[in-house]
Amino acid sequence: MTEPSFTIRPFTAAEWPAWRALRLRALADSPDAFAATLADAQARADETWQALLAQTVASARHLPLLAEVGKQPAGLAWVNIEGDTATLYQVWVAPEHRGRGIAQALLARAIGWARERGAAAVALEVTTGDTPAVRLYKRMGFNETGAPVPMANRDGLQEQAMRLLLV
Repeated sequence: MTEPSFTIRPFTAAEWPAWRALRLRALADSPDAFAATLADAQARADETWQALLAQTVASARHLPLLAEVGKQPAGLAWVNIEGDTATLYQVWVAPEHRGRGIAQALLARAIGWARERGAAAVALEVTTGDTPAVRLYKRMGFNETGAPVPMANRDGLQEQAMRLLLV
């Protein structure tokens, strides 16, 4: 029996409950991977989640991506363009769907979108260490820039800026 295939597509504004569920799950599963905390995200009102996704979907500068296996949400990523740089964040894949190339496909879609819009580079910040995320970003061509810095409000954690040049 073959594994179900996956799709990568933009979120729609109406899918804010799926985005919220994935984001909360990501923060619970990988708390050290994100600057945001689960407690802060859980404290957000539904109206805030709904408004944020609606504003983002309506903006030409943002691309919130949803990965689905079958019809089930399996991962997410978010890319934002300011000037000639795209910033990638909120990258996460559910543990039961890892190892299928979903994270790589999310990154490829985000990078392609940034390139189509004339971005010169894609930037991100990742928690330091020899982690699957760091290894993935390096495989995708990202290079470390500068020295690691302490994560805001996250005792003992450091983050490393990385950049992929597109031009």
